[in-house]
Amino acid sequence: MTHDDTTTDGDAQDATDEQPTDEDPATRTPGGGAAPEPEPIEPAAPEEFGLVQAWWGDGKGKTTAAMGMGFRAAGHGYRVHMLQFMKGGADSVEGVRGEYNAIAAMPGFSYENAGHYGWHGLLDGSADDEHEAQARAAFERAEALVVGAGEADLTEPLPLGGDPDDGVHMLILDELLYAADRGLVDPDDVVALAESKPDGLELVLTGSHAEPAYLEGVADLITNVRKVAHPFDAGHRARRGTEY
Repeated sequence: MTHDDTTTDGDAQDATDEQPTDEDPATRTPGGGAAPEPEPIEPAAPEEFGLVQAWWGDGKGKTTAAMGMGFRAAGHGYRVHMLQFMKGGADSVEGVRGEYNAIAAMPGFSYENAGHYGWHGLLDGSADDEHEAQARAAFERAEALVVGAGEADLTEPLPLGGDPDDGVHMLILDELLYAADRGLVDPDDVVALAESKPDGLELVLTGSHAEPAYLEGVADLITNVRKVAHPFDAGHRARRGTEY
């Protein structure tokens, strides 16, 4: 009986694949191993937007995460708008906020604030009925922005300085989930808004320490930002550059 030491083409290919190489694996990355360089921001259209995100929990960072995504999207030339609910200010927060200055300097990113001074349900001199009126007006504004996005061609670039009513690729509704949790906005209306959005609009919802169970099966991403420790518990007040 003779020994057959011939190999098939497939065996030869496997042997070749297993040979060591001096090539740096980093050269096979999209950047060829080089650190990405910043590029001019030009209007562009996303290819994979269209999900609903919900960020909730008792930890710090929900708004920060949403705005971080907004900056990332705007850096690619996509049109982003943030509408804030329930953030009209308090005695622990100065009138000028770092995020507004940064957004104003970022092409393609815009914002508006529909909050009322103080916080609903607290004895801080603010009127709860005024909080509710502001929240309802903000929700109507959100509905108009979603309609505007539906009338735009989100598969095409949008003017970076364009009116958000004429369409955006990403819409951040900051603290909307808090407004729904406190009964200022009907959770069923939030669901209806999410279900009515156009396919190409990335809708980002934040807020609420309570789980928004009504968004299960509606939101594609639901993240619980959980508190392990918070400086507020030790008596620290809001700090410039971290909370505002």
